[in-house]
Amino acid sequence: MLPPLEAPEKQHITGDWVLFHPVYTPGELKAVDVLHRTPQTLSDKFAYRLVRLCRWGFDFVSGYKDRPIPPGSNMSLEELRKGKYVMDEKQWMTRILFLESIAGVPGMVAATLRHLKSIRLMRRDSGWIHTLLEEAENERMHLMTFFALRDPGIALRALVLAAQGVFYNIFFLSYVVSPKTCHRFVGHLEEEAVRTYTHAIEELEKGHLPEWENKDAPSIAKDYWRLEENATIRDVLYAVRSDETTHRFVNHSLGNLEPTDVNPFAIREPDMHTKGKHIEFTREKSAEYVKDADNLIRRHSSD
Repeated sequence: MLPPLEAPEKQHITGDWVLFHPVYTPGELKAVDVLHRTPQTLSDKFAYRLVRLCRWGFDFVSGYKDRPIPPGSNMSLEELRKGKYVMDEKQWMTRILFLESIAGVPGMVAATLRHLKSIRLMRRDSGWIHTLLEEAENERMHLMTFFALRDPGIALRALVLAAQGVFYNIFFLSYVVSPKTCHRFVGHLEEEAVRTYTHAIEELEKGHLPEWENKDAPSIAKDYWRLEENATIRDVLYAVRSDETTHRFVNHSLGNLEPTDVNPFAIREPDMHTKGKHIEFTREKSAEYVKDADNLIRRHSSD
């Protein structure tokens, strides 16, 4: 009998154990606009106002600062932080770690419910499950990346545990009642995420986050986004913002579809020049995109 296989002591095993996800070109990383979808229906307005309420509450609790600096001010960085005009690295990390731990919930909940529905009704899913799982994993990888920069303390871990438990169950029940409203909610949530990461990038490039200016990107980020070996946190922030832009576009688009419609993103991924400059696919545009993508695949298959 062979002896049991034992891993070498302190061996660090790595692997690319991830689903499909975009890897961005330098041009795509910059092709992101801060956009907002104007609510149209009653459910749209409810979703948007709920997101705004959540944002206000978390901004207040976390001490998020986005105050304009007085014109002509020559305050030092220390004075800017003391005056609550800018945040330091610890404040940014606390905010990001908490938000990314919650952001991984909606995609997994939606994928679970659609998976169970597919089994229950014994019919195919029209491609939604994979996209939703990819979104959940992508948000989890954001968390793993920032976790590599800072190990959260027991207080933050306890807050994440409580918030995740509450949010998972509320979102689960909400998705059973109205998937469209839930996707719209996530779409507006991702609008705020794009705005927040854009703010972080601007603060870094203005010199207000010197702790991150020359800090190396974690190895997990280099592997996941295929970053250069000399990549820094700035490159990570651009990649994460592009991911959040994708989630913004995808969820607003899914919010326009009926549950039985084909998911356009399961066939072909739009580039960032589409997702970064536009807020959504309408239902008609989605159907057209599916048809064009299918024709493209058929042409390549026949070559």
